[in-house]
Amino acid sequence: MRAAVIFGLGTSPADLRPFQTDSRTEWLEGLPAASSDADAILIFGGDGTIHRHLPALVRLQLPVLIVPVGSGNDFARALKLRSMRDSVRLWRDFEAGKIQARAIDLGVIVASASPERTHYFCCVAGCGLDSAAARRANQMPRWLRGHGGYVLAVLPLLRKLPAFAMRLTQDGGNENHRDEAAKPTLLAAFANTQFYGDGMRIAPEADFADGKLDVCRISTLNPFHLLCMFFTVYFGQHRLSSKVEYSKAERVRVETETPIEIYADGEFVCETPAEISIAAGALPVICPLR
Repeated sequence: MRAAVIFGLGTSPADLRPFQTDSRTEWLEGLPAASSDADAILIFGGDGTIHRHLPALVRLQLPVLIVPVGSGNDFARALKLRSMRDSVRLWRDFEAGKIQARAIDLGVIVASASPERTHYFCCVAGCGLDSAAARRANQMPRWLRGHGGYVLAVLPLLRKLPAFAMRLTQDGGNENHRDEAAKPTLLAAFANTQFYGDGMRIAPEADFADGKLDVCRISTLNPFHLLCMFFTVYFGQHRLSSKVEYSKAERVRVETETPIEIYADGEFVCETPAEISIAAGALPVICPLR
């Protein structure tokens, strides 16, 4: 067994020691050049670290194990990996041949301004309130981002962020429709997994193996009602509001009257207009049996 290791910000080879129990495993630091150079990849870090390596991980098609030690671990949460201990347990089962990797979906963003470039994401892409909060959170110290940074970033925005006019064109899923006119929108999220913002269930029905995006759009709300809704997102109860539209689609085109930023996995990706879709089964991961 040859295992490649990627260390994210704030991690080091010392974090690898609990995994090094089998003397037959050879450990390599950094991404392998080819899939024949390793049998699996361990990533020590959070959503941002995973996001930055997705193009290479898709190319290599090697089993990936996430060790959730980043400032934001929503992808690991979706995989039911809550701690390093969970990852150690899975790795030992994988080394022993007790479990196999499973292929899961990834989101894909292609900006109209650069159609030749493909951006992958593992959790959620969004624009509006989400992007503004992600931008503010990324300016915070890492320790603060890992301890409620997203909440601290979003709360001041609830009373002053203006709505923007957005048109969605959705293909596939449980609804095939086109919004012929742009709608006032505070937030639009395009989800591969349920979670973002450190545990917020923006897409409570999202399934990373169904070949669909979950699309959640929140229209204009006054600051008080928006604040009340904000806390319900942690339980997925925001869907009960008449101001929330929720659907599934294989592909969505996002257009706004003026370009706005799209963030995915907490990282800036591009500006609208853009097309967001699903790459089914694009990433093999080592995760608990469902």
